[in-house]
Amino acid sequence: MASKEVVVIIGAGDATGGAIARRFAREGYIVCATRRNADALAPLVEGIEETGGIAHAFGCDARDEDAMTALFDQIEQTIGPVTVTVFNIGANVRFSITDTTARVYRKVWEMAAFAGFLAGREAARVMLPRQKGTIIFTGATASLRGGNGFSAFAGAKFALRALAQSMARELGPKGIHVAHSIIDGAIDTDFIRENFPDRYALKDKDGILNPDHIAEQYLQLHRQPRDAWTHELDLRPWLESF
Repeated sequence: MASKEVVVIIGAGDATGGAIARRFAREGYIVCATRRNADALAPLVEGIEETGGIAHAFGCDARDEDAMTALFDQIEQTIGPVTVTVFNIGANVRFSITDTTARVYRKVWEMAAFAGFLAGREAARVMLPRQKGTIIFTGATASLRGGNGFSAFAGAKFALRALAQSMARELGPKGIHVAHSIIDGAIDTDFIRENFPDRYALKDKDGILNPDHIAEQYLQLHRQPRDAWTHELDLRPWLESF
């Protein structure tokens, strides 16, 4: 087993999740990144390894209880102790309430809320014997207020925030730092560039979130001394109204 500590990133996408992986890798953490399709992680893993880091890709459906349990067991047994877990699955969709089918609502809840519960539970299970570790849940504007057309997304993100609060109160006194971030603003992604060009144009004024800057804040959350832990962190561009 490797002696280095491990960061597990559930939902290591091309933007925020990938940036978090690269930032922790630069600090010497072994990165265990997951997506439903492990092949999609190849560029991320290769990029980390090219700069001297260590990364492993896992194909895993975060909504599958058995798969999540097996994932954390495999990492602990063959790679190293999980010190940080980041749950970073989005599931942002927009439908009018009358067009929101049961299938859509259930799928969004499974991805953004239920999967967060499974990830948080399994992270806690392996961290508790060591009485240390950090668990970070990525939230959104919808974690605080429901918007027009976002009934499914807001319902799931509200639930994820409640999960994070409950876990923080239970696990904090046992040495585990649980934090919830509110990403309140557009992120510099291909999706924003292609679908919201006016918003993307604000990038030149630092008006949208840079994934690398989000990743830096996640690293600092993990590094906080336990006498000054942050539970909830708002991250929003200076131009964003709230």
